[in-house]
Amino acid sequence: MAEAVLIDLFGLKLNSQKNCHQTLLKILNAVRYHHGAKAKFFCIMCCSNISCDHDNCELETGNGLSALLREFEIVSNPSMAASLYTIKQKVDERNLSCIKVIVPVHRKTLMKAFIDRLFTDVYNFEFEDLQMTLKGGLLKQSTEVNIITSQELEAIQNEIETYLRSLPALKGELTIITSPLIPDTFIHGFTTRTGGISYIPTLSSFNLFSSSKRRDPKAVVQENLRRLGKAAGFNVNKFYQIKTDHANDVWIMGRKEPESYDGITTNERGVTIAALGADCIPIVFADPVKKACGVAHSGWRGTMLGVAMATVNAMRAEYGCSLEDIIVVLGPSVGPCCFTLPRESAKAFHNLDPGCVRLLDSPNPYVDIRKATRILLERGGILPQNIQDQNQDLNLCTSCHPDKYFSHVRDGPNFGTQVGFISVRE
Repeated sequence: MAEAVLIDLFGLKLNSQKNCHQTLLKILNAVRYHHGAKAKFFCIMCCSNISCDHDNCELETGNGLSALLREFEIVSNPSMAASLYTIKQKVDERNLSCIKVIVPVHRKTLMKAFIDRLFTDVYNFEFEDLQMTLKGGLLKQSTEVNIITSQELEAIQNEIETYLRSLPALKGELTIITSPLIPDTFIHGFTTRTGGISYIPTLSSFNLFSSSKRRDPKAVVQENLRRLGKAAGFNVNKFYQIKTDHANDVWIMGRKEPESYDGITTNERGVTIAALGADCIPIVFADPVKKACGVAHSGWRGTMLGVAMATVNAMRAEYGCSLEDIIVVLGPSVGPCCFTLPRESAKAFHNLDPGCVRLLDSPNPYVDIRKATRILLERGGILPQNIQDQNQDLNLCTSCHPDKYFSHVRDGPNFGTQVGFISVRE
């Protein structure tokens, strides 16, 4: 059953002006009758007016129409991208997911193309022909268009991108945290949650990961990434991020890409690689001598599986890096103040070093994954002075600082994501 109903009157054509208000009344009364008992949100999408063959008839005029319209929200915009994105915000404010779209049959395929780019699989759409809703023949007959050309798809994509670029940054300025240990040979940094356009509270505002289970679509994440590339100075068309499996596989760029991996290495100039993090540690590696770099995603499982040293060893094997030359910077992560594990899992960290665990005898001891990562790196041969895990910003607990960082521990499954990134300058 639909939780929201969207009526597409965008560019609606009527047979005559005298039928305009009658048609609108019939549409709205039919929608209210069929969906009024269950739906929580009714919305009309249109241009600034509805065009008739002879004259323009304003949407908000006519006997009885204005009273009925008070039950509907009206989104009026000449841009489809702007209209649908505004409607998406209204749907998300109400936390609704099941949406009935009542659309002229000739616009159904176009509407689906926009929806595919502005929504995710969190939403369930059902489409209904506007002519069938009327059943009175007051609309001009039209036929369904099932195919959109590549040029039309490109135009849709351009319209969406242009609109998203026009949106203001939310929650402050875009901020990139860098390490003084990594020289200017590299472009690198760690993002915070400010300066992007993601508006859903737990994803706001500089979310850099989209999935079928979250409400932030790829188009929004790509716009956030575009802004990051512009600010940091890297080419977003040569940007690669890990495909997390919470393990220790590493993709050496230039070789066949695995299905999943928690580390990447490269020595190709101008290619930016990135590790995701929202409590797990995004780690950046740099060798100024061999001009090679790497990233790793290190959660508690990856930490104990040795993903950090697996990335180091890949750099050594592929590029001839020396242990004493490799610099390692740990990005923001959850701290031992907020991160707990079941006792059996925590024991592995205690066996590594008792200082990694507090309250071991409790059912859920507190665990320090940052300390464990440093210990494993030092045991692997990385020089202690070449490891940065303490910094005014980098070692802040992601869960304790909701104004600055995203956190899965704090925000639950619909959490946003920051990244650590690096590239060898061209």
